[in-house]
Amino acid sequence: MSATATRHPAEGCALADAAASRLFKVLADPTRLVLLRRLADGPATVSELVDALGYPPRSRVSNHLACLAYCGQVTAERAGRNVTYALADPGVLRLVELAEQVAAPNAEHLASCTRIGPAWV
Repeated sequence: MSATATRHPAEGCALADAAASRLFKVLADPTRLVLLRRLADGPATVSELVDALGYPPRSRVSNHLACLAYCGQVTAERAGRNVTYALADPGVLRLVELAEQVAAPNAEHLASCTRIGPAWV
């Protein structure tokens, strides 16, 4: 593109749209939402998070935390053999709350929707 050419407005949105889309995919997993809500109460180790959730295996919790950390939603601080996770930006929980408000009127349809793939996607 030459210095005098103008960019189409949509071109500037491509990266932002891709990032927002990926963020929604990160937030699309119920276990990750539970982890984020728990971390809103304060930092925790994987063991503490597994105990708090009570159901997923440690390896699954670790994988979800790795995803959240890579995507910048949680921070990880190593102290010896332990890694303590913390919420990176509480704003993500405001986004989740807003999504819940938007979804509420159509909750039954959204919960049973098969057009977007299986529940685990």
